[in-house]
Amino acid sequence: MEAPLHPEFPPDPPLPHGAPPAYWVGPRHLAGDDGRLYDAVADTLAGLGWTSLTIVRGRQVPDEAPQDRQVLRSTVLHISPDTLRWAQWVLADEPFHLGELPIAWQVSARADTSSPLAQWSAYFTPDVPGEALADFLVALDARDQPAAPMGGPELVLDAVTAHGWFRDIDQPHAGAMDSTFASHISLGEVPPLIQDADPRVLAAETDEAGPAGWQAWAEPVLGAPCLWAASFGPSVPHDLVACFATTLSSTAPVLRRVLPESTRERLLRAPAGY
Repeated sequence: MEAPLHPEFPPDPPLPHGAPPAYWVGPRHLAGDDGRLYDAVADTLAGLGWTSLTIVRGRQVPDEAPQDRQVLRSTVLHISPDTLRWAQWVLADEPFHLGELPIAWQVSARADTSSPLAQWSAYFTPDVPGEALADFLVALDARDQPAAPMGGPELVLDAVTAHGWFRDIDQPHAGAMDSTFASHISLGEVPPLIQDADPRVLAAETDEAGPAGWQAWAEPVLGAPCLWAASFGPSVPHDLVACFATTLSSTAPVLRRVLPESTRERLLRAPAGY
């Protein structure tokens, strides 16, 4: 039997006819979303049995042809079978911004069906690696109680340091970064507009810090725009954030056909097909 030339890379999937060249690339936290963040997540949710609904808002004047109707807002909502968790694709729905990047996915969960309000929400911009968000959702789906706290911050830090990330020298119990100082994960004050059932989020005064939540981002060049950002409300269970962090920091390569311009030269690449 012939041994593979590069055993560290997974077997090559078949390439669609006419598709751009595919590469196995790393590190994955700088690899972007391959331009298919919606598809990667939606396919995962469909496999878990979640229901998808498309909500379109628009306006139409009398005698206006259907094709001329102006769509004002549109979102796709995915709901778990028990209706305790849901994910919204909001990129086309006038999203607010995180780190100057628009929100693409908002994921929420509630404790029981008696209340329509989410216990917590998490937010992800474009170019978050789809593998990390998908694994976060798989872990969320597997939980009997999606809003119940489990574990502590060390779960998240242990997840990334196991893959070679370093703890923040100034906040070793609340932050870590990759070895190139491009990507970060930190437990700290959440940005404005992050929804969470913790009453301290609303009660915090402007001059005092509110409850802490996990924030993650990639800033390939210091002071330049971020590649992606993710924000987890204070009530998001640490074990779920750890699942996201584990996949995000994994050293295993990922398949990409679309490489981010800001990190293209920093990615290690092996053509899929070698």
